[in-house]
Amino acid sequence: MDNNTEEFYKRLQDELDKDTSWPSEYLFKFIVPSSLESVAIIEASFDGQDAVILTKESSTGKFTSVSIRVVMTSPQHVVDKYVEFSSIEGILSL
Repeated sequence: MDNNTEEFYKRLQDELDKDTSWPSEYLFKFIVPSSLESVAIIEASFDGQDAVILTKESSTGKFTSVSIRVVMTSPQHVVDKYVEFSSIEGILSL
């Protein structure tokens, strides 16, 4: 992970820690190239966490939007999820 990415995640963690009481519900939003594998990786990561996961394919069918509403225990847990998903090719975190 490069310095800019590390700094981004550190700022995110600091902001979440300052602005939110934990544990708290958090909304993750991603856009991935339409692929059952990419969506399945994201969904599997939230198994057993009572996450509400919504997916919507783009009108062209090239991309899929994935929204996950789930209770997270801490800002570090949120950052860990973003880092975990950063290895998915073509993912955009919103």
